[in-house]
Amino acid sequence: MTAPQWDKEVDVLVVGGGAGGMAAAITAHIEGSSVLLVEKTGRIGGSTAVSGGAVWAPLNSQSARVGHPDSFEKAWSYMRNTVGDAAPEAMQRTFLDSAAAAVDFLEKHTELKLAARTYSPDYYPDREGAALGGRSLDPLMFDGRLLGKKHFRELRDPLPEFQVLGGMMITMTDANHLLAVTRSFTSWKEGMKLVLRYFGDRLGGWHRGTRLVLGNALAARLFKTVLDRRIDYWLGAPLKSLATEGGRVTGAEIEHEGRLLRVRAKRGVVIATGGFPWSAEMRGQLYPQPTGPWSMSPQDNAGEGITIARAAGAAMGSGYFSPAFWAPVSILQRPDGTHVRYPHLVWDRAKPGLMAVNAAGQRFVNESTSYHEFVIGMYRSHQTVPTLPAYLVCDSDFVERWGLGLALPGGRPREHLVRAGYLHRAATLDELARQLGIDAKGLAQSAERFNRYAQTGEDLDFGKGSTAYNRYLGDAGHQPNECLGPLEKGPFYAVKVYAGDIGTACGIRCNEHAQALGADGAPIPGLYAAGNDMQSVMGGQYPAPGITLGPALTFGWIAGRHAARHTTETTPADMETA
Repeated sequence: MTAPQWDKEVDVLVVGGGAGGMAAAITAHIEGSSVLLVEKTGRIGGSTAVSGGAVWAPLNSQSARVGHPDSFEKAWSYMRNTVGDAAPEAMQRTFLDSAAAAVDFLEKHTELKLAARTYSPDYYPDREGAALGGRSLDPLMFDGRLLGKKHFRELRDPLPEFQVLGGMMITMTDANHLLAVTRSFTSWKEGMKLVLRYFGDRLGGWHRGTRLVLGNALAARLFKTVLDRRIDYWLGAPLKSLATEGGRVTGAEIEHEGRLLRVRAKRGVVIATGGFPWSAEMRGQLYPQPTGPWSMSPQDNAGEGITIARAAGAAMGSGYFSPAFWAPVSILQRPDGTHVRYPHLVWDRAKPGLMAVNAAGQRFVNESTSYHEFVIGMYRSHQTVPTLPAYLVCDSDFVERWGLGLALPGGRPREHLVRAGYLHRAATLDELARQLGIDAKGLAQSAERFNRYAQTGEDLDFGKGSTAYNRYLGDAGHQPNECLGPLEKGPFYAVKVYAGDIGTACGIRCNEHAQALGADGAPIPGLYAAGNDMQSVMGGQYPAPGITLGPALTFGWIAGRHAARHTTETTPADMETA
């Protein structure tokens, strides 16, 4: 047989430029391998760059320093009490055994810098093994100017919802300062620093603010390491197929600059293309119905990596609790027909004075629960009462104080949102119900009951504000319950929310080395998966903030290290065995 003709040869080929892919590429390079990183789109960063950036890494070296000493037994207990049997026990143990080591390695050898949260409860704080802080880490702010203007433009921009003034990134802390600039001198100083830095950037010719936070900072820090280590990367380079020989993956076909190039990967190919949230076919097969497209993930995450890996013999995982990581999403249709999606993650739902109802005008969930649980509640309610979409309802005081989705607080313009049909406004709840097409009597009764709970501070129906996680996201100055407030001052407002997601949880089944497994359960030599292309170690459960990026970095590190230390080439010993 004639030997295949290769256009390029490397030790490790990594497909996908998010956290999992860059972690794999950087690790393999540090381990001494030549690496090519290819990214389908023209921008680096993937889902990571548009995310909140939290990294869940139990047992990390910072936990004790921020007041939350951890132990394997405690973290394992929490995993079993949340994930349970939704993911293989061996994979869960591997994650807990490796997450801290992966973080330490990346912080030592790359630009990645993380800070453990001093207070950030796991999402089920009442379950055994939960922690109130220390396990979730945030990327430190990164100065995008360090990338230079050319490479800064190659970094995927964050979601517009994480920016103000047309391009200034902010965190929740920044947002609180900006909202309080007229009430606090400290907030005024912090707000002025942010604004002056931002306008300085724009006057300097940067296309957006260079003070990067959240997932954009994490992606930028990894990208800076790719650049500093001179790791070869191609943008606009989609994976077209995998090359196999004797059951081994030996390389891939990559489309780049108008040509189909064959890239030999002597030690392995890592698939990390971001899952399939924008594949209508795969959503139809694996998601509950009805389904999107309502995802907050980049629209390029359409499942090609998983499909091509399966064509090479890789098997999909099974036994998961949920196929995706959910988030309620409101959608604005612009005049040109395009859409803006807003993820209702942590800002508005837990605040006092917001109520969620279905088409019967009835509450169906604890509004301050995690975004994942909220959508599970939507699907559960939809089995008996139409709840897709659901409706977030509040009064005028709430909107002025907290905003509602794309409707910003503090008297900012929102008439355009009303005209577009995104924001519904009415003088009375009865009129609001008619606008929304929901049961007016049910809405009135729900509001009356909700207002009673606001007075007593105890939600007897769904327990809003009953856990440490709920209260963490509420209004610390509001009593008797940080998450309960009345709906009583018109006009009243509402937005429709849909069962969106922030990524997929089912993917390629892998072993503890991040090797893709075939239908027989055996590893496919030379093929690895990481990020949302890998079957989630959380099994579609959502125990805490950062449970997508934590495993992405961890298994990216594992994949890069294992691939660098093994070869797919046929050796003389293999030939003798054959």
